[in-house]
Amino acid sequence: MLQRIFRLTEVAVLCVLLLLAMVPDARAQAANLRGKVVVDGSSTVFPITEAAAHAFKQDFPNVDVVVGVSGTGGGFKRFVKGEIDISDASRPIKKEELEAAQQNQVRFIELPVGFDGLSVVVNHDNNWTDTLTVEQLRELFSEDGKIRKWSDINPAWPNETIKLYSPGTDSGTFDYFREAVMGERNFRTDLSTSEDDNVLVTGINGDKFSLGYFGAAYYYENREKVKAVPIVNPASGDAVLPEPENVLSNRYAPLSRPLFIYVSMNALRRPEVRKFVEFYVNRCGEFSEKVGYVALPQEIVAMARDFLSSRRTGTVWLMPDGAKRHGALAEVYKPENLVDPLKQ
Repeated sequence: MLQRIFRLTEVAVLCVLLLLAMVPDARAQAANLRGKVVVDGSSTVFPITEAAAHAFKQDFPNVDVVVGVSGTGGGFKRFVKGEIDISDASRPIKKEELEAAQQNQVRFIELPVGFDGLSVVVNHDNNWTDTLTVEQLRELFSEDGKIRKWSDINPAWPNETIKLYSPGTDSGTFDYFREAVMGERNFRTDLSTSEDDNVLVTGINGDKFSLGYFGAAYYYENREKVKAVPIVNPASGDAVLPEPENVLSNRYAPLSRPLFIYVSMNALRRPEVRKFVEFYVNRCGEFSEKVGYVALPQEIVAMARDFLSSRRTGTVWLMPDGAKRHGALAEVYKPENLVDPLKQ
């Protein structure tokens, strides 16, 4: 009996020693990983990627992850030319962007990293706007719209012109608002625009009669400066705020949306890029929640891991003929929906 105890003790000690020996080796491997990962694109996705880059730097101190903010469209312009490794995107890739990638032989993997609720916000001193509908937003932002003053929405509201703030045309948030709200209508030309959502927050905070929109993370981060307006869900008729539980359940329709990173296959050949993307996807829920977005369901994260590990290239959001594919993320994000013009 004693001999057996001694043998078990010896085995346990050996296991501990082996683990201790592996720790310096793991640290050495992390220290040996060097290089640079270049990311650009969406200001909405930027906080998630920045959180991932910061955490990655702690584990891999000799890898620099540089994250730019030129808007979703600006990021894709660089990405499809092969100028950057990863493109942050607050909307799926467009047909013309996919065609440009095809022309430049740029293959990629499409990876969701979180959910966002595009937030319509007003100044904190606005004590009259209790709800807005999608139709009212369309009339307000349209070039030929009928709403220009608060009193045009409700005669009891102030007879004051509404100053509008919007992300710029290179922003995926602008594109998503256009698709979800504007339809075929054209935007007004007198919008105050910026690719930097912090500029929009500052503008709305300084103007009592203003209104604007941007990603939920900037609303959550600036609740003391601006306040969100409940938007009427066209299907249910309920006025809903862009709180995380409403975004995930899609009660906050039609302004809930998934967020993405697009990863170049050429870049994935480099160990520093491969390690960063694996690190990012595995912890995307943590990073999304840390900066105020909504974490993906575990089944979507598992599918993203599969796309990455199996190198499943292309987009699920376009049909083979280039038409947009519509539907909930869980319904659309499947291997059988992938379209990759460069796949042999």
